Amino acid sequence: MERILHRNRRTVRFHLLGLLSRMLETRRQRLHLRDLSEHRLKDIGITKEEACAEANRPVWDVPLTWLR
Repeated sequence: MERILHRNRRTVRFHLLGLLSRMLETRRQRLHLRDLSEHRLKDIGITKEEACAEANRPVWDVPLTWLR
């Protein structure tokens, strides 16, 4: 029983580390989007205001498919 609990704690720990890693990557990408030039933003079809709004979203505000 103790080994099962240890394995479950380890699984939870790895899950949390993976989640934290994805959150940090999401933040990095959103900040990079915010820093793109007007010309590059136009190429991908968004405005500077939209890029800033995306960058200001909380890191946990992502599509559910990203969490799988």
